[in-house]
Amino acid sequence: MLGRHAHDIWGLAAVVAGLLVAGSVWASAMGPVGEAIDKILAWSLGLIRWLVPVVFVGIGVMLVRDGGRSGRAGAAPMPAPAEEAEAPEEASGDEDGTERWVRALMGSGLLLVAFMGIAHVVRGRPGLSAGVEDLGAAGGAIGMAVGGPLQAYIAAFGAVLVLSFFGAVGLMVLTASSARTGARAVFALVRPVGRMFRLGVRNLFRDVGAARRQAPPAGAAPSPPFDPAAAAAGARPGPPAAARPQPQPPAAQTEPARPAPPPPAAAKPPAKKPARPPARPEPAAVPAGSGWKLPSPDLLSSTESREIDRAEVGERGLLLRDTLAKFGVPTTLLEPVVGPTVTRFVLELGEGIKVSKLESLRKDIALAMASPDVRILAPIPGQRAVGVEVPNVDREVVKLGDILRSAEARAARHPLEVAVGRDINGRAVLMNLAQMPHILIAGATGAGKSSCLNSVITSILMRSTPDQVRMILVDPKRVEMGQYDRAPHLLTAPVTDPRQAANALAWAVREMDRRYDLLSKVGFRDMAGYNTAVARGQVKAKPGETGADGELLKYRSLPFVLVVVDELSDLMMVAARDVEESIARIAQMARAVGIHLVIATQRPSVDVITGVIKANVPARLAFAVSSLTDSRVILDQSGAERLVGRGDMLLLGPTSSAPHRIQGSWVDEAEVKKVVRHWIDQAPDFREDRAVSSASAPGSGGGDSGRAGSGAVGDSAPGPAAGPAPEARRPSAHAGGGPDASDITAAPPSSDSDGDGDDLLDEAMELVVETRLGSTSMLQRRLRVGFARAGRIMDLLEQRGVVGPSLGSKAREVLITPEELADRRGR
Repeated sequence: MLGRHAHDIWGLAAVVAGLLVAGSVWASAMGPVGEAIDKILAWSLGLIRWLVPVVFVGIGVMLVRDGGRSGRAGAAPMPAPAEEAEAPEEASGDEDGTERWVRALMGSGLLLVAFMGIAHVVRGRPGLSAGVEDLGAAGGAIGMAVGGPLQAYIAAFGAVLVLSFFGAVGLMVLTASSARTGARAVFALVRPVGRMFRLGVRNLFRDVGAARRQAPPAGAAPSPPFDPAAAAAGARPGPPAAARPQPQPPAAQTEPARPAPPPPAAAKPPAKKPARPPARPEPAAVPAGSGWKLPSPDLLSSTESREIDRAEVGERGLLLRDTLAKFGVPTTLLEPVVGPTVTRFVLELGEGIKVSKLESLRKDIALAMASPDVRILAPIPGQRAVGVEVPNVDREVVKLGDILRSAEARAARHPLEVAVGRDINGRAVLMNLAQMPHILIAGATGAGKSSCLNSVITSILMRSTPDQVRMILVDPKRVEMGQYDRAPHLLTAPVTDPRQAANALAWAVREMDRRYDLLSKVGFRDMAGYNTAVARGQVKAKPGETGADGELLKYRSLPFVLVVVDELSDLMMVAARDVEESIARIAQMARAVGIHLVIATQRPSVDVITGVIKANVPARLAFAVSSLTDSRVILDQSGAERLVGRGDMLLLGPTSSAPHRIQGSWVDEAEVKKVVRHWIDQAPDFREDRAVSSASAPGSGGGDSGRAGSGAVGDSAPGPAAGPAPEARRPSAHAGGGPDASDITAAPPSSDSDGDGDDLLDEAMELVVETRLGSTSMLQRRLRVGFARAGRIMDLLEQRGVVGPSLGSKAREVLITPEELADRRGR
């Protein structure tokens, strides 16, 4: 009956014993019994008897605490198997308590013996013939038994060294720590003292040197002393007397006035001290000659700082270490790393323990930590330790404003560096999309993909101008990216039709070809070198050279083009062949000409993320998924199935094989609208420009340097260096040398205009009339074009009366004969 309360009873008994000993040794307030206890402890322990009450009370507190833990753990005991019902439960269930007791007794015993031996050697080495007072003032009988032989054989110095060694071993056993941890703690205590000593010496010699250099002249009034009352009242002390103008005597007025000596060195600010960064960072600088103004960082909110409960983190770390010890995995707990989403407990494995054994205990660790799942990082990159990442009970929300206000964001200079979130160490993480150079984002529904895309797009709107970055947003869900409509960074309104999305990707391929034609013509390997040469005025058109529109050529910088696809699976369901081909061509070749892809999907399966796409998109961003198979499709390894959702992600860079765990940033919809409104106010008349669609209609061939997006435009192009009117600042092919929106979503064809068509229209008309088959799939095969372009050609044939209206899945009716077609051409 009393077995459940054994820890509490023995703990309280140890506390009472410690108080009794304290009353006997410290206060002599226990009567004759207390005097006897004091004499016995003085004869046996010596000076160390003053620590006995502390030891007893500490043991009692540890017993009471262990009793509370075992009581909570035993409130709902797990039923034992039938074959083990006869085994005593106390022996198996109290292994952890027994190990702790043995460690406490061994460690404290070694410490006491070492201290008593040192006290005996240092305090004169009294023998047994000495009185109780002499033994009590030294190490007692035990100290004499330990320190006496050592001093006799290796002298006092050697005896102290050996006893100090045993004391250090006892301390490590008692605290279950390592020598490295102890050295680190000692170094942390000594470092501030050394720093203060060096600072004091430096200030001393600096003050002495300054006093010698700037001693006041003879007869000058001394400087007023520092007045604490005046300083507390807010009054500023006046300048030193040597710096104030003094009345000159009459005899000295005829001499030239001497310059006043400088103020003392103590009043000067340090010359080499770097300036502290401002608390509120200023907006990033725009390129020279640009008329755009970046949004203020105040448009984005920040997260309130909060304290970390170190005591709770320490208790969870001890629980993890004790759990592993129960399963025969001894570990040493190092300093944990507390992140916004998870806490990483850093462990050093014991000698001979395999990492695979720790990984096999993942479910048991999750059960002990009351967590749905844990992630084991073995080993931690750059350390000889393993990490156990446990989700936090109270998660922190990472705001996009916090990331863009960080030191990492202030150091970023590339227009395509976007905010991602914070890693487990609390550092802001930004990624350069130009170095990826393309990224694939995948995860289950609600894991945080759309929030990540919003952070990426808003980062570009906050840090880059439309002259630097242009975007194409593909949103098959129709509700995610409508908030960015009319932003001047967009080449067209967010594309919601999957068929038009296939056109947008095909346009990006044609734009890539045109840019390569331009670079080949002017002799540059990539867009960065071309833009640098244009900024320096090194690229100029030949005299009298004209473009396709007949105007004089003028080369201008090319902007980056970012294609963001919110849901790849919808595109693959409608036009899988065209989409896969366009993505593969862009991913293989478009890096040098500044065209980059951001592709997201919530269905990470092999029929959506095909082998061609995976092979050409090296960077991956994985959110929480439901199975190990999905994680392997995204990352080619496990890990994503153990994420906790709500922005928890793994970033796998193009040159790394170890994913980086990050908590994604969050931006509110109201903040996004404020940022977009800032840009719309600067270009209120921005709209899609369809006037030049015939110059680069779908299917038009390779690049002419005079076409839209090629970087060479007419001399009549507007765009003053600073302060342009909204009409001149409107992004277009003439305003910045960038691509035009008319190629992405072509305007509806006009039935009364013969020029509004396709260069393959005549050939398609012959095929349809000869085969008597009005089929879009037939045009795809025979003309080798995509589904979207074949459908547009079929619509043009219907407007010209060649075929009838659509009949669903059936082929259209052909309305003219070969003779009628020949008559049309003859007319």
